[in-house]
Amino acid sequence: MPGSVYVGTAGWSVPREYGAMFPEPGTHLQRYATQLTAVEINSSFYRPHQPQTYLRWAQSVPPAFRFSIKMPKLITHVQRLQNCEALLDEFFSQCLQLGDKLGCLLIQLPPSLAYDAVVTAEFFRILRQRYFGSVVLEPRHETWRAASGLLIEHRIGRVAADPSPITGGTTPGGWSGVRYWRLHGSPRIYYSDYDMNRLQVLAAKIQLSAQAGAETWCIFDNTASGFALGNALSVRALSGPWFDGD
Repeated sequence: MPGSVYVGTAGWSVPREYGAMFPEPGTHLQRYATQLTAVEINSSFYRPHQPQTYLRWAQSVPPAFRFSIKMPKLITHVQRLQNCEALLDEFFSQCLQLGDKLGCLLIQLPPSLAYDAVVTAEFFRILRQRYFGSVVLEPRHETWRAASGLLIEHRIGRVAADPSPITGGTTPGGWSGVRYWRLHGSPRIYYSDYDMNRLQVLAAKIQLSAQAGAETWCIFDNTASGFALGNALSVRALSGPWFDGD
């Protein structure tokens, strides 16, 4: 069976130039969800959200819509994956209110965090005690190239990031059951637009991933100049029937 495909942006803002494509009434999230089936919540990285907020978001979107949630920086950047059981419990008490609309957890690591097999194995163990769904990791230190075996063991995909500071980091790695492209914008991170040639190549990779049966995500994070939404809509159109996993 083909895997599901989720295409969206980091956040659900609708720049003015795209307003005519989202004429339906409602909140920004409700309007956004009429055209795309996924969104990445980055604000959870900076601050907690009330459980009722996640529940309201879940109730605002269609049944097929899914959220990707970025793990708090208190876990990844402050505690650096260590001694964070209580923080994980707090985080999950909030975001699990999304119910089946919670599609994926994104763990983005600081560039200074090198791979430590013992620390990582323990973190993955306590994470998997609490959450069994899709998880992806975006490491930014070259040493994480050695983590493939551990990622596969715990069913965690490695993000294909553009740009990536890791050799081979523009290609999905780790567990192949979930593949997550995260497009930050290049050459100027957060600002650069992706031309149609790049988007066509990306759409072809998404189709191959879906054909292989993987849960496939494509999130555009080049939001600073408003290009993310247009790029996501283009990939949705280029992905054709694979967009909804049909």
